[in-house]
Amino acid sequence: MRRIDIKMKTTDEKNKYIHVTHEFEPLFDERSEILILGSIPSPKSREQAFYYGHPQNRFWKVMAAVLNENIPETIEEKKQMMAKHHIALWDSLEECDIIGASDSSIRNPVPTDIPGLIRKTKIKKVFATGTSAYKFYQKFNYPLTGIEAVKLPSTSPANAACSFDKLVESYQVIFK
Repeated sequence: MRRIDIKMKTTDEKNKYIHVTHEFEPLFDERSEILILGSIPSPKSREQAFYYGHPQNRFWKVMAAVLNENIPETIEEKKQMMAKHHIALWDSLEECDIIGASDSSIRNPVPTDIPGLIRKTKIKKVFATGTSAYKFYQKFNYPLTGIEAVKLPSTSPANAACSFDKLVESYQVIFK
């Protein structure tokens, strides 16, 4: 596991940026065929050292519905569900400056090595959970992988306008 590297940067009196370095590894195995990308782990995900860790984030409930599985409760159950369905998880960014969990505040983005991950797997499809994940993948990694990402709606609690049913419907594209 990588060391957590957080440095406070203040750009003005009310906006405090922190420099975040992705501190946990991608979830994948050599059988992974699908890659689902976030942007950068949220503070709650960084606390748990695992993906989609905010209790109000709907990612795990949506994936369980799409995969016709029970909602995983533990990190181990989440890993097993993804492996069973040959799904890899990672993020578009290795590091950036950010305010809280606000993707719209991201500055100084540094991409993850998605081409390196793809070489270790059978990944042929890439999906991005939200606009920022999509934008950063398309900018930095699509030119290197040649695999265009499909933009999915964010499961974040900040995307409350998108209902659970709409998320499930949207995420079904992963298996078409």
